[in-house]
Amino acid sequence: MDSKMALSMDSDRLHEECGVFGIYDFDGNDVASTIYYGLFALQHRGQESCGIAVSDTKGPKGKVISQKGMGLVNEVFTQESFEGMKGDIGVGHVRYSTAGASTRENAQPLVLNYVKGTLGLAHNGNLINANELREDLAYTGAIFQTTIDSEVIAYHIARERLNTHTVEDAVCRAAKKLKGAFSLVVMSPRKLIGARDPFGFKPLCIGKRENAYILASETCALETIGAEFVRDVLPGEVVTITPEGMKSDTSLCLPREQEARCIFEYIYFARPDSRIDGVSVYAARIRAGRFLAIDSPVEADLVVGVPESGNAAALGYAMESGIPYGNAFVKNGYVGRTFIKPKQSSRESSVRIKLNVLSDAVRGKRVIMIDDSIVRGTTSGRIVRMLRESGAAEVHVRISSPPFLWPCYFGTDIPEQKQLIACSRTVEEIRQVIGADTLGYLKIDRLSEMSEGLPICKGCFTGKYPMEPPAEDIRGDFER
Repeated sequence: MDSKMALSMDSDRLHEECGVFGIYDFDGNDVASTIYYGLFALQHRGQESCGIAVSDTKGPKGKVISQKGMGLVNEVFTQESFEGMKGDIGVGHVRYSTAGASTRENAQPLVLNYVKGTLGLAHNGNLINANELREDLAYTGAIFQTTIDSEVIAYHIARERLNTHTVEDAVCRAAKKLKGAFSLVVMSPRKLIGARDPFGFKPLCIGKRENAYILASETCALETIGAEFVRDVLPGEVVTITPEGMKSDTSLCLPREQEARCIFEYIYFARPDSRIDGVSVYAARIRAGRFLAIDSPVEADLVVGVPESGNAAALGYAMESGIPYGNAFVKNGYVGRTFIKPKQSSRESSVRIKLNVLSDAVRGKRVIMIDDSIVRGTTSGRIVRMLRESGAAEVHVRISSPPFLWPCYFGTDIPEQKQLIACSRTVEEIRQVIGADTLGYLKIDRLSEMSEGLPICKGCFTGKYPMEPPAEDIRGDFER
């Protein structure tokens, strides 16, 4: 990810990097179309590229059929795509990247052919030691085809496989070398493996449908394909799925108090109908809104959310305050991140292309607008201005996260510090910049309550990370 150049149409919004999905059908049914629907449910996690790789466990060992491309899942794959994709085991991936990183070569899953067979790998997260791992491989003759740290992971698994009895042992040994955030789904000729970093930054869960097992970034993908939720992969756990059953290795797990899930899964990234580590994303957002109403009350006529992640928090605010909840925005659901972006001099605003205000809903009213974050402040300012132009008498902004003061090194697309509006301005100064009547943020001490006490990472708010950050900003060196 080249965070220093991140200027997409909604560059003032946060972005998750990827969604992963894997399935092994022990009855031998083809799984490509199921992966497609699983990725469709995870599309919110990445909209720039996607891919599917499948293999037949009863066919020639090491034969993997894959297809990947730029764009949304329903743009890359057609009905004809699946006619030749025969296999009962497979992995899929959806990816978000930033400027300069959107290339087909960097799309996943990665398929690696090596002396022990093949590996198909899908990765969500970001490594902070990818440069040194890559250099180590390069000096032993490795030739890289991509600029993503996921390829570094795949190579290290392949290297470790030469010295281990099983591929799951190779995954465990490779995982010990990785520093940072990773949730992996790995396909070998006869096994499906899931791995999660010891801090649990990124989610990964296990599902079951009839005689098939599934690994996915979120539970919403399980529900989409009619699978039942089995459990979450534990932070630090490596699970191996074969027809003989599921095996777990917890040797990399940390004490619970050292875990550090990304709080933005609950604030913004995950779909509201997902549950992550036992906590409902929807309920977490409702709680955030309630906390905002308690800690930052204001007299108003209407509470509205900026779609989609602001909606549940807005409902929570309304429930706690007694102020009516309503809809003030119409969102164009057909705008992806790859559309032709307006030039700076153009009359067309990228915000207006995605979002329009319902004038009849806000005219003459004191409006409380709930959003998930303010990064640079440009988008928030435009939305406040749109509400005023539509006749809102007052606009009070409430944010369901604390102010961003520090960068993220673990897979969240937060720009460098100097681009963060809260880094150089007070809350009052930010209020003036965005043109709101009042502004309030979620208090940091509310985050643990929001996530029901789960250990979380607060590094982007406090500068205190669960592990030592790199000495220099390495986020632009690798793409995910």
